Amino acid sequence: MSETSEIIAKVTETVEPILAAANFYLYDIEFVKEGGSWYLRVYVDKDGGITLDDCVLVSDQLSEKLDELDSDPFADPYFLEVSSPGAERPLKKEQDYQRALNEYVHLSLYQKLDGKKTYEGTLIKLDDQALTIRVTEKNREKDVVVPRDLISKARLAIKF
Repeated sequence: MSETSEIIAKVTETVEPILAAANFYLYDIEFVKEGGSWYLRVYVDKDGGITLDDCVLVSDQLSEKLDELDSDPFADPYFLEVSSPGAERPLKKEQDYQRALNEYVHLSLYQKLDGKKTYEGTLIKLDDQALTIRVTEKNREKDVVVPRDLISKARLAIKF
């Protein structure tokens, strides 16, 4: 396991109880070096959306818990950032797809399906093999079944 993976595992273990107590969930953790500085980014969410006050609450509690760790996993100083994953967040894990049911999504494909490499529509069904999205084409709704192995990227989208 790399040093970064170990840090992410330790932070996950530390933040999960904080999030569970507040009925929040962990979306993702990044530990990256940018411009000579290290950043620990913790993305959290909850049903109905996370607020700035929620992020401050998690940041304060997580910072305190990380300072109390017996063995400091961080070799270098870092900046802690706690935030929402954003309105057009990528769908990475299975639980992200589950939470996106009945939401508007954007799918990018590795190869064309019915002549298109991108689809936007409402995710209405998913299973191990495929996603079904309801798209509107020429003022008509139709359901498109997209095999999971064709999907290169999936994210929530804002419908205009």
